[in-house]
Amino acid sequence: MINITLVDGDIRQFEKQEMNSLEVAKAISEGLSRNTLAAEVNGAVWDAHRNFTGDSAVKLLTWQDDEGKAAFWHTSAHLLAYALEVLYPGIKLGTGPAIENGFYYDVDFVDHSFSESDFPKVEAKMLELARERYPNVRRAVSKQEAEEFFNRKDNEYKLELIAGLSEEDITLYDMGGFTDLCAGPHLPDTASIKAVKLTSVAGAYWRADEKNKMLTRIYGISFPKKALLDEYMEALEQSRSRDHRKLGRELDLFYLDETVGMGLPLWSPKGEALRQNLINYLRKSQTLAGYQHVSSPHIGKKELYITSGHYEKYGEDSFRPIHTPSEGEEFFLKPMNCPHHCKIYSARPKSYRDLPVKYAEFGTVYRYEQSGELHGLTRVRGFTQDDAHIYCRADQLKEEFLKVVDLVNVVYSRLGFHEFQTQVSLRDPDTPGKYLGTDEMWKMAEQAIVDATNGRGMKTTTKIGEAAFYGPKLDFMVRDALGRKWQIGTIQVDYMMPENFDLNYVGTDGEKHRPVMIHRALFGSLERFIALLLEHTGGNLPVWLAPEPIVVLPVSDKHLQYAQEITSKLMESLGIPIPIDSRSEKLGRKIRDAETLKTPYMLIVGEKEIEHKQVTIRKHMHGEKGAFTLQEFIQCFKKELSE
Repeated sequence: MINITLVDGDIRQFEKQEMNSLEVAKAISEGLSRNTLAAEVNGAVWDAHRNFTGDSAVKLLTWQDDEGKAAFWHTSAHLLAYALEVLYPGIKLGTGPAIENGFYYDVDFVDHSFSESDFPKVEAKMLELARERYPNVRRAVSKQEAEEFFNRKDNEYKLELIAGLSEEDITLYDMGGFTDLCAGPHLPDTASIKAVKLTSVAGAYWRADEKNKMLTRIYGISFPKKALLDEYMEALEQSRSRDHRKLGRELDLFYLDETVGMGLPLWSPKGEALRQNLINYLRKSQTLAGYQHVSSPHIGKKELYITSGHYEKYGEDSFRPIHTPSEGEEFFLKPMNCPHHCKIYSARPKSYRDLPVKYAEFGTVYRYEQSGELHGLTRVRGFTQDDAHIYCRADQLKEEFLKVVDLVNVVYSRLGFHEFQTQVSLRDPDTPGKYLGTDEMWKMAEQAIVDATNGRGMKTTTKIGEAAFYGPKLDFMVRDALGRKWQIGTIQVDYMMPENFDLNYVGTDGEKHRPVMIHRALFGSLERFIALLLEHTGGNLPVWLAPEPIVVLPVSDKHLQYAQEITSKLMESLGIPIPIDSRSEKLGRKIRDAETLKTPYMLIVGEKEIEHKQVTIRKHMHGEKGAFTLQEFIQCFKKELSE
């Protein structure tokens, strides 16, 4: 007898010694069985048709679950590879994972050429193969068997992957006449793949290493219904018009110039105004929440990052060291702010009465991301974190953790994100070498996050293996206007770094005790967050964030003096710069240009306005709102700023 515990707590009994999740789904309903794509069995995502023994907790995964979509797209990546092998004999396959929206496969086309013009025939072949309803068959094989198979295919990429695997971790998946090295999970068969679209092709170094060969990366997406593909393509078209790189140029916010350096954005005056609006808002919110703002240099000695553990984990992803004239002295561009904050904490003795200590910094950090992974503002080499570190007593940890959650709620709501998902990211106990610190530290840190989120009744998902190298974390994901998920803020609990830096405070007993450290970022990085804001709003930023919320438009040159007078009064009252469009252009052209720049308010001044000591207000996307005195407009504007 096997007892199956479902997500809602219902327990189903089956008189069998082994079974699979599809059988569980079928016992509930035929419809659920048809819609089950994969299953979470005792916390691990498996093929729905993979057998298990013994009592188990089972969550059936459908298209509505992220893990269900991942299995669907993973199988679609195999389907793409199968179609390519049929159409281009002799190619060599790299890796083909599911990604957040779809999948890709990296391919060495050897003697074949490939471009976007080949997409239609590949898509047709994928659908032809899908209609054959090929089952996905998982096979555990020995290392020798796997090596012999891919030696016959002369595939050095798969052989390199196999060399890094342990004997018990090697599985192959068969799909019709196609076999791939893969850990899964996959769909039961290919029948549910009804719509396919290849979206782009790019170059990608094998294993993201510039020393390796450049492969062809083919991106695609697939769906169980043609209507879902149509909806996606419509949203994709919208996303192109909202691309933050396009908006950044059009709105004159930021620029990327290879002569400065790839992944090092240049901020224009308008872009810097936007950054400062975000910084000033969060600085004020943090001050009210008890944070003290600090500043640290852009570089630090190598020994600092050895002590913190960052050198061991991120040394290869750092810019090359800076060697000084002093023998053996090395500096690094800082990859994180936390080691610097630890040194600020330790500069003066602390007692239990001083805790919690909360340091915040808008600090710029540097990481040498691979050039092929750079993308606009979302993946850069120099970025500014809204970083903060809280040093507290163990008995304060839960309260301080939840205070950060409260601050997240306030800040995100103000920015228009009223709903977000939270993910508890824990370490993978099977790969202890990825993490620093003792088992006891990790158990305490992980339990602290679980207790805090459970105590607040927060709905969270749990991801094994997604923790930072020094501690578990709670990650915040928001969805933009197009439904895309962005991971932004994070709260991390750390017992290790206070140990490494020998941080302490004097307790009520007069003895020294070790504080607990909370790492916290709400925006994540200003660069990535601004990219999210631009794409979420389509560049139509709220008045309080807009870099130039008001522009004054004189009808002609003879109205320029009055425009300058009201501009001076506006700047004196509001404390923000107000540009005047003094070009010798017709009013209609000035209005069109202000609309293109998405300026929230246009103040038009001409003969009528001068005569009545007024301004005519035009609001972006809403048209003309009428004539007002300057004081009336200022009152309305200040009210909107506070909303």
